[in-house]
Amino acid sequence: MSQEFIYHRIARSIEHQIKKQVYKIGDKLPSVREICREKGVSMNTALNAYYYLESKGLIASRPQRGYFVSYSHQKFPELPETSRPIMDEGADETENLIARVFSVLGTDSHVNFSLGVPDISLLPAAKINKSLTRAMRELPNNGIMYDSIQGNQKLRNQIAKGSLSWDGKLSEDDLVTTPGCMGALSLSLMSITKKGDVLVTESPVYFGVLQLAKSLGLQVLELPTHPETGIEIEALQQTINSTKVSACLLVSNFNNPTGSCMPDEHKEAVVKLLEYHHIPLIEDDLYGDVFFGNHRPKSCKSFDQSGNVLWCGSMSKTLVPGYRVGWTAPGRFKEKIISTKLYQSVSSTGIVQEAVGNFLETGRYENHLRKLRSILYSNSILYLKAIGTYFPEGTKVSRPTGGFLIWIQLDPKVDTAHLFQEALKHKISIAPGRMFTLQNQYKNCIRLSYGMPWSERIDESLKVLGMLAKQTLCR
Repeated sequence: MSQEFIYHRIARSIEHQIKKQVYKIGDKLPSVREICREKGVSMNTALNAYYYLESKGLIASRPQRGYFVSYSHQKFPELPETSRPIMDEGADETENLIARVFSVLGTDSHVNFSLGVPDISLLPAAKINKSLTRAMRELPNNGIMYDSIQGNQKLRNQIAKGSLSWDGKLSEDDLVTTPGCMGALSLSLMSITKKGDVLVTESPVYFGVLQLAKSLGLQVLELPTHPETGIEIEALQQTINSTKVSACLLVSNFNNPTGSCMPDEHKEAVVKLLEYHHIPLIEDDLYGDVFFGNHRPKSCKSFDQSGNVLWCGSMSKTLVPGYRVGWTAPGRFKEKIISTKLYQSVSSTGIVQEAVGNFLETGRYENHLRKLRSILYSNSILYLKAIGTYFPEGTKVSRPTGGFLIWIQLDPKVDTAHLFQEALKHKISIAPGRMFTLQNQYKNCIRLSYGMPWSERIDESLKVLGMLAKQTLCR
């Protein structure tokens, strides 16, 4: 067992006790020597466990006295309410807001809390570039010619092997590669729906899904969603009973924007419900690899017995956003997907898929993910602590157990579209909640990314956001 795993295990055990109020704010923790004796570990391992907790702001050291609890999960803001979507369309407002937010993305002078990918400093750019060089050297014709329509074989093989971690049991022949996860979702919707069909999804949900569905002429029904457990199954059942639903699209693990993760029993129930009614389920599992627990959460695809689930994923949020490498395991819809892909793109971009396949094959991806998860987990704690300290009283915040997105619900008097404009004056960009719906709702909500390394600048920017939100309330 590695030293890294041991100190993480010790740290999380202590954090669990802090969360359960075994150790309260101000309580002294066991000394480093006591940890060494009780756990049978080295002094260095025990210190690393405390350094890890200290980096998240949960404990603090006092010279000559030891380590003390400095913060508790009990002080985090309350969770946002379960969404109750209203049928009052306002898509034009959504599009305008998205355009305004994207107008400042890529601007280095801004703190981009609105950017839905990890910071470049958290991605292994040099190592993936080596994989790209290897791909150019090893592919036939240096990767210049067309690749298989189904996609790069090495990549599909590595994705299939990785599916064992969530009981996927896929083979490389089950997979079709795509240009990013949005490419997978797009191919799926184009293959199984037609103009006028009804698509059901969570609410709030990633704005790209809403705009894609709208461009295809689909009717979108946004259903009630809990900030921790995802879509409300009873609401889904009622909708199916009263409406002819053609497809369902869910972000099962660490939803964008709320961070919710469907429990396994919910995933299984949804899969069985949709299978019974012959309604295809498009599963966006883009964030599943960025988990903070001991193991990767299962996917809806884990419970698929009939090929009714079109499982979609990508490396865009965890490794190489610009490579646009994604895939789908479309089950019984595989031939339709391949046919649609042929008409849309003729072939796959073999060279970048080979590069990612190489990276996975060497084991570097798992090593990278372990570091990324650790940093993002620490960030999530620090963000929750800062929001609880700086934002107005009554602010409610999601508590993600993976991914890198937080959903904030402010007082109904706060218009976050206006807050967005005020924040821009301070070189801060946020994603207003109104972006994540086609209805007239979530105007007092924000999605923030904690995918940037924690720094004084990040802390100060959150403090400014909190101040601006308080000023809005005072008007």
